[in-house]
Amino acid sequence: MPSPSADPGAGTVVCVDFGSTFTKAGLVDLARGRIVAAASHPTTIGTDVLDGYDACLARLVEQDPRAADAAVLACSSAGGGLRIAVVGNEELVTAEAGRRVALSSGGRVVAVLSGGLDDAALSRLRAAEPDVLLLVGGTDGGNAEVLEADAGLLSRSGWSGPVVVAGNVESQDLIEARFRESRTPYVLADNVVPRIGVLAPDSARSAIREVFLAHVIGGKHLSSRADFVAMVAGATPDVVLTGVELLSRGLDEERPGAGDVVVVDVGGATTDVHSVVELDPEDAGLAREVVATTPVTRTVEGDLGMRWSAVTTAAGAGFDDLAEAAALRQADPGFLPADDAGAEDDEALARAAVGLALRRHAGRSKVVLSPEGRVVERTGKDLREVGLLIGSGGVLRNGRPGVAERVFAGSTGADVDGGWQLPRAPRTVVDHDYVLAAAGLLARTHPEAAYGLVRRLSHAPGE
Repeated sequence: MPSPSADPGAGTVVCVDFGSTFTKAGLVDLARGRIVAAASHPTTIGTDVLDGYDACLARLVEQDPRAADAAVLACSSAGGGLRIAVVGNEELVTAEAGRRVALSSGGRVVAVLSGGLDDAALSRLRAAEPDVLLLVGGTDGGNAEVLEADAGLLSRSGWSGPVVVAGNVESQDLIEARFRESRTPYVLADNVVPRIGVLAPDSARSAIREVFLAHVIGGKHLSSRADFVAMVAGATPDVVLTGVELLSRGLDEERPGAGDVVVVDVGGATTDVHSVVELDPEDAGLAREVVATTPVTRTVEGDLGMRWSAVTTAAGAGFDDLAEAAALRQADPGFLPADDAGAEDDEALARAAVGLALRRHAGRSKVVLSPEGRVVERTGKDLREVGLLIGSGGVLRNGRPGVAERVFAGSTGADVDGGWQLPRAPRTVVDHDYVLAAAGLLARTHPEAAYGLVRRLSHAPGE
């Protein structure tokens, strides 16, 4: 404990997530690696997002006075989050690689264009209103024609949004000169496909994070106060994925991780799946993916959610009996169930969202005939051996006892039909205290505290 003369906020950090619906805040005791106070408030998009934060901070101070003077780290998906458009050479190679990188960077992919930009494609690109454009194309030393032509058209057209350039590195000098001349904001990154069969997301992911902080947070005009820009460290999904990586891999041999992990975050508008699964080299020949699979993967299902996309969630799962309940929730995103019947409808929607999102993320395996005889081919991410499955989102955190077991029913177990590569025998827990976002925020500056947070989650009793 600090002495009476010490900084009263010493040893604590307030971690904040400015969400699309709710702003969540937690006071982390760094020495203990524990959240010691928590609060939430509807995100105040209509006024100033820091109004909701101020309300959260007041509640934290009531619980622990140290919150008043604690440092603040935040992530944000408010105001639509991070919108990314991808422009690449080929639809199935560099454009697809760019899409995967954008997702792992915490973005919502609003457009994917390939084959070379023209005036019509540029109009579609503008209509998508991306916050960031990810420009990719060609392997290192390979075809540069389309990448350089796309950069040329962007510079001539007066494109004013930030561009992350992550294509053929031999084109960087030319593209940099063009963007400097046109005063187009840009960041150079390593090629996301340096050679065929390789996906290298880390450099582009860092560049997108840099652009998000430098251009997007302030540009959304979510707050008139300078301290908002100062406290935000990244986009919420990117920060959460950092927390998931720490949970899976740990810090070192003495502080190990939990192994293969899948996190399903059921939100009001989207259902996100984060996975860290170390790949089996022997499985590489079984995959039908043109772009290599990476251990760290995130997918975002924009048509699956509890409120804004409730109607498409029910329809996608074929739950016709939920159509009325889904329409009610989509018309009133602030709706909260008042009885068991309403809670059961919420759980059914969540079960639909989880089932569809996990299947899209995992892919499936099937037996096919080949010149070598009958072989197994796989698509997507093989989750069958995942040992830890974590649920997140208000429907799980605030649900009735046993909600996780009911929501994940049909999405786990050895008897799941259809060849889906879903977890067969995972331990399932709920991130009740929202520690993954906090751990992601603290991972760089306070790794020991971040590790303490995720270890408590990985050792939590099953739901």
